[in-house]
Amino acid sequence: MGWDPAAELTEEERKSFRTGGHEGERLWLNVPGPFWTGTTDNCWTGRMEAPDNVLYAAESAYCAEYVFRQPKNPAQVRAVAEAAWAEVRGEYGCDGDLHWTPAEVRSWWAGRGRVAEHLAESLADFEANDYAVVAEAAAGVRDFQGYLGGGLAGDLRAYVFRLEEGRYPEAGERLPEL
Repeated sequence: MGWDPAAELTEEERKSFRTGGHEGERLWLNVPGPFWTGTTDNCWTGRMEAPDNVLYAAESAYCAEYVFRQPKNPAQVRAVAEAAWAEVRGEYGCDGDLHWTPAEVRSWWAGRGRVAEHLAESLADFEANDYAVVAEAAAGVRDFQGYLGGGLAGDLRAYVFRLEEGRYPEAGERLPEL
């Protein structure tokens, strides 16, 4: 658990991410963590590069890309960096640790019902379409729904630990509550 995904980025990969992002620019659907998106294009390139980490919002949120799962390994970091590179507006960030606070993470988690509602809306949008890429996005929504109801809480507790302690927890360390 002691691994820092943003530290995995090469200098070249970092060039694909925006710098100096502001809180108001972060799309509310992003799962708290070092990687995030702002108001991306709606070209749907993110899941082509990072299907385990990136999802598309419903039509009501302009089908923007967002990070629904923070990278768990170097391959996923590379994939998110590729998604950032492919996003033409430059709206991916890798400095979330500078913008999230423990209180904001807890607030996001407390408001996860809003995220769940949006996922239901997204699934309805996507399942009403016959295109293969849209069917794949629907599979991503179901993946996020499972994550939201399963392992995300533990991941967020580890992230709050990082924000409070300046490092990710080691195995067996007590994690803060959400």
